[in-house]
Amino acid sequence: MDFEHWRHYARGWVFHFLGREETAFAAYSAAFRINPQDVQSARHLAAIAANQQNFPLAEKWFEVALALAPDDGANWFNLGFVRERAGKPTEAIAAFAEATRLVPSQDRAWYGMGLAYARLGQHDEAAKALEKAAELQPMNGEGWYQLGMAYHHANRPDDVKRVVARLVNFEPKRAKKLAHDAERADLMHLIPELPF
Repeated sequence: MDFEHWRHYARGWVFHFLGREETAFAAYSAAFRINPQDVQSARHLAAIAANQQNFPLAEKWFEVALALAPDDGANWFNLGFVRERAGKPTEAIAAFAEATRLVPSQDRAWYGMGLAYARLGQHDEAAKALEKAAELQPMNGEGWYQLGMAYHHANRPDDVKRVVARLVNFEPKRAKKLAHDAERADLMHLIPELPF
């Protein structure tokens, strides 16, 4: 055991816990310099950078963490997330795809992939990913809304109707928003009168 490495890592953990991210980042960086196989420090460095919305730095550290632990489905999702936030949807899709390959039940990776495809204007591909997200999280109203919008942009009006009808059962307000945003006044009769 390298005492110096663990001293810096423990210091980073404490400051991270206390919300002192700059000090925590410096401590985790020192721990990683001492032990460049320290995947935990790399993950923490990536998380702090992402929290500070420094997406290029977060991407770098998630890539470092994945070079050390390539089968970490959660970190593939995190890499996809920061790439998508950095405006790199193609690269985000690649990371989300790896996340779903490793952990097929990771609904948030399917959702992220769907949003990244939508950003690229590839609405049929967006719908495929969002269908999987909705299957895994059947009560996620935002997921269903995004699926409905993907169908709308892919010119699949019957599928938009199906999503509105589904949303009415548990999120009628979001169903109304989907019908409005998809310019489907013909679907408003499916939505009950809302008191708000």
